[in-house]
Amino acid sequence: MAIGVAAAGFFLLCFVALIPWLPTAFGQAAQDAGEPIAPLQPSEATDAAKVSLGEILFHDARLSGAGTVACASCHDLDAGGDDGLERPAGADGKPLDFNAPTIFNVSRNFRLNWRGEFRRIEEQNEAALLDPNLMGANWNELLPKLQGDAGYVRRFAAAYDSAPTRDSVLDALASFQRSLITVDARFDRHLTGEKGVLTSGELRGYELFKEYGCIACHQGANVGGNLFQRFGIFADPFADRASEDDSDLGRFTVTGLEQDRHVFRVPSLRNVALTAPYFHDGRTASLEEAIGIMARTQLGRQLPRDDVAAIARFLNTLTGEYRRQGPGEAPKP
Repeated sequence: MAIGVAAAGFFLLCFVALIPWLPTAFGQAAQDAGEPIAPLQPSEATDAAKVSLGEILFHDARLSGAGTVACASCHDLDAGGDDGLERPAGADGKPLDFNAPTIFNVSRNFRLNWRGEFRRIEEQNEAALLDPNLMGANWNELLPKLQGDAGYVRRFAAAYDSAPTRDSVLDALASFQRSLITVDARFDRHLTGEKGVLTSGELRGYELFKEYGCIACHQGANVGGNLFQRFGIFADPFADRASEDDSDLGRFTVTGLEQDRHVFRVPSLRNVALTAPYFHDGRTASLEEAIGIMARTQLGRQLPRDDVAAIARFLNTLTGEYRRQGPGEAPKP
């Protein structure tokens, strides 16, 4: 099936935007195989003491000012690494601006959050901890809590040879989050040469994914997460709204540049079958509907129902595995 003229132009637009990220996005193995998607490699987080400490912190509600929410409250590791809500509730009980993105494979994104305002996990973690609408913590209160806990004192001493500090707390959290890589997706096994791991319908979905041009923005090892793009190239996704709110403006609220209006970080499609609802505002819980929205707004295409279903079958093969020690409740300090 040939890509339409509009979709081909969009592919070129995305490809030019992607050029600075080609070396890290694709990986040598994918280039050698001629595929635009590369298998995920295992975590680069190798310090077991720091990863273990970070996991405990990630699940500890004492990191929030009110002691009621933890990082895991919005990023459930027993599900898709998000909270399954359109938008999580803030400290005041009102919905926050954005759908909670998955924490899985977060270290493989070139920027963090929907607007991409953060480059480093530590930077994003601190912003979430101190934001009064998110966790509402402050270091003057948080550090004494941790320093007064014998279990934490012991673990920080083992991992950092010191009492808990701002830098070590942020480093431990980031070390754990860098370990959250979901390897061994069926599609990765297919890429590495395993025969018969995908059905003919799933393979057909992948071919359509490439032929329609979806691959332009969703490629590399993380199947996205490596460039910015405007939401609404060929159709206005906000046309049915009386007015837009700040979250719809995308990176415009960060840069103030008109060309950044409605521009967002392209999300990874890893584990996408588990991370509904979709888009920055959680507008749909249907993967098939999300595919249709993307086809209309980004490619200028109305896809046949059978093609949508085939692409959804392919996307289901991107679900990987995260093998936690002792799944369920996190260990206590």
